[in-house]
Amino acid sequence: MNNILLILQIVICIATIPAILLQQRGTAMGSAFGGGGEMYLQRRGLDKKLFWATIVLGALFLIVSFLNIAL
Repeated sequence: MNNILLILQIVICIATIPAILLQQRGTAMGSAFGGGGEMYLQRRGLDKKLFWATIVLGALFLIVSFLNIAL
């Protein structure tokens, strides 16, 4: 059972990496230090699906990690 969870964890990790890297870049560190004047754009289309896929993959990774520790 541990081998299956470990393999599943690796697959989720490999799927999460492109999901994070393909997301649109923001205004970098300027907004973190109070940079103003930027417009907030809503995520639409593929960007929105990629955002939610990243959240789901991250949650699945955490769940599988906890299961791997518990079992």
